[in-house]
Amino acid sequence: MASSSYFIDADRCKGCGLCVTVCPKKVLEISGAVNAKGYFPAYQARPEDCVKCTTCCIMCPDVAITICEEEQAGAAS
Repeated sequence: MASSSYFIDADRCKGCGLCVTVCPKKVLEISGAVNAKGYFPAYQARPEDCVKCTTCCIMCPDVAITICEEEQAGAAS
């Protein structure tokens, strides 16, 4: 059985907010903490609501968001 992993590279994100705008479940918000480049990056405020539709990944101009499928240990093929 495969599961998905969600990751935002906070140092790559410039906080444009496009991902926040397109998220159908309103999972993402802009952080109040500054990243290494001086931007306020996006983060998953409500990760439990994420349906992993990848709309945020597609919209991100900085390619800072990744959703990948992972195989769980012990799963039979």
